[in-house]
Amino acid sequence: MNSGTKEHTILLVDDEKDILEFLSYNLTKEGYKVYTALNGEEGVKLVKQLNPSLVILDIMMPVMDGIETCQVIRKDVQIIQPLIVFLTSRSEDYSQVAGFEAGADDYITKPIRPRLLISKVESLLRRVIVNKDLSEIGTSLLKINRDKFIVEINNKKLILPKKEFELLELLAKRPGTVYSRDQILNLVWGNESIVGERTIDVHIRKLREKLGNDYIRTIKGVGYTFSED
Repeated sequence: MNSGTKEHTILLVDDEKDILEFLSYNLTKEGYKVYTALNGEEGVKLVKQLNPSLVILDIMMPVMDGIETCQVIRKDVQIIQPLIVFLTSRSEDYSQVAGFEAGADDYITKPIRPRLLISKVESLLRRVIVNKDLSEIGTSLLKINRDKFIVEINNKKLILPKKEFELLELLAKRPGTVYSRDQILNLVWGNESIVGERTIDVHIRKLREKLGNDYIRTIKGVGYTFSED
C-alpha cells in the first residue's frame, strides 16, 4: 500500500505482480492512494474496507476472475459503488461487451504507457466529482439524486454503475431532447475513451432492464431521448 496526497483512492487487482508494481508506482507518483490485490476475492474484500473511487481489474485471474469480481461488487448493496475499469491484454470485442455487461465503466488495454494511464485515470476520476447544482431530477416515479448518487423508482433504490447513472442523468436532465450516439459517447465517455460501437446499446439495454421501457425511447436513425410521459 502506498499513500499519496490526492483525495482519490485506487484499488488495483491483478495476479501479475510486475503489472501491480508498474501501475502502483506511476499512480502513487501522481499522489493517489493506491492499494493492490492479487485476485478478485481479495479485491472484493478491499473494496468493502476502502471504498475506493476507482477499481482497475484484470480479467484473467485465479480464484475469481475480473468479470465475476465486477458482478459481485455491482450486486452488493452495502458497497459504495466505485468506477470499475478493466485492464486486459484481451482486446476482442466480445470481452469488452462482457465487461460492460458485468457493469464496467471503461476499458484499458495492456500494454499502456504511463502518460496514457495517468491521462485515462484523471479523465475517469473527474466524473466522480459531484455537481452540487444538480440536486434531484426525474419524474414523480423516477428520481435521480446526483448529490447522493442514488436512483429511486417507485420508492425503490437502485444501484447503478457510474456509466449507467451518468447516461441516465444526461438524458433525464433534458426530457424530450434527442441525443445522438456520438453526443452520448462524447458527453458520457469523453474524447479520451475508446469503446466499442455496442457500448451505448449495452448500457441502454441494462437501464431498460432496471427501469422498464417507459423512460428511454429510441429515435430510429437519430439516437435516444428521455420521456416523462
